[in-house]
Amino acid sequence: MLGAISLKDSLRAIEVDIAVAPNGLRRSFPQLNALRSFEAAARHQSFTRAADELCVTQGAVSHQVKALETALGLKLFNRERQGLVITNAGHDYLAVVRDAFDRIALGTDRLRPAPQSFRARCLRHHGRRRRDLG
Repeated sequence: MLGAISLKDSLRAIEVDIAVAPNGLRRSFPQLNALRSFEAAARHQSFTRAADELCVTQGAVSHQVKALETALGLKLFNRERQGLVITNAGHDYLAVVRDAFDRIALGTDRLRPAPQSFRARCLRHHGRRRRDLG
C-alpha cells in the first residue's frame, strides 16, 4: 500500500534525542529534521514551499512537523484550506528555534578559518587573454 507508514517508522519519527547537560541533568531534543521542517514551513507558511527548499516531498515536511507536534504535545500550525496558520505556541517556539539555528550558524562561522584572499589578473599569453589566479 502506497504511503503507508509502519509503527516502527512512526515511533522513529517522534523519537526525541536525549543528551546530558553539563550540570548532569538530562535534556531532550527533537529531531533536527523536524525542527528544520517546522522552521521552513513557518517561514514559507507552506509545506510545499518548505519541501522545495529542503529538497524533500511535501509529505515528508508534513510528517516531520506532525511528529514534532506529537513529541511536544501541542499544535504548531492550524491547517486551513487557504494554507498554514501558525498558532501562538508555534510562533513562540519558532522564535526559540530560529535563535538556536542562528547561534549554531554563528558558532560555526567562528570556528571556520578566515577565507584566503586572492587576486585575479588578466595576462596576455600568445596573443590571447588568460586569467591568472594568484
